[in-house]
Amino acid sequence: MTKKSAAGASTWTDPDDAPELTDDWMARAEIREGDQVVRRGRPKLAITKQLVSLRIDQDVLQAFRDTGPGWQSKVNAALRKAAPKRKAG
Repeated sequence: MTKKSAAGASTWTDPDDAPELTDDWMARAEIREGDQVVRRGRPKLAITKQLVSLRIDQDVLQAFRDTGPGWQSKVNAALRKAAPKRKAG
């Protein structure tokens, strides 16, 4: 005859037995608000940029790179200024 399990077996876990919350664990943790997962990082922009491959003369590219951090945004601003204006309507 098999032994019956004890009624109302304990499922309580001592909080001191919980795993350590390391930086690695936190980096992989899923953050939620109710049932919805909260995304990390910068929120999506309404108008996103598009990745393109563009061939540019070396001296022009180096001139923008030499301006330091943000050089890609400066290239974008220069292209925007040089782009033909679009007519509304």
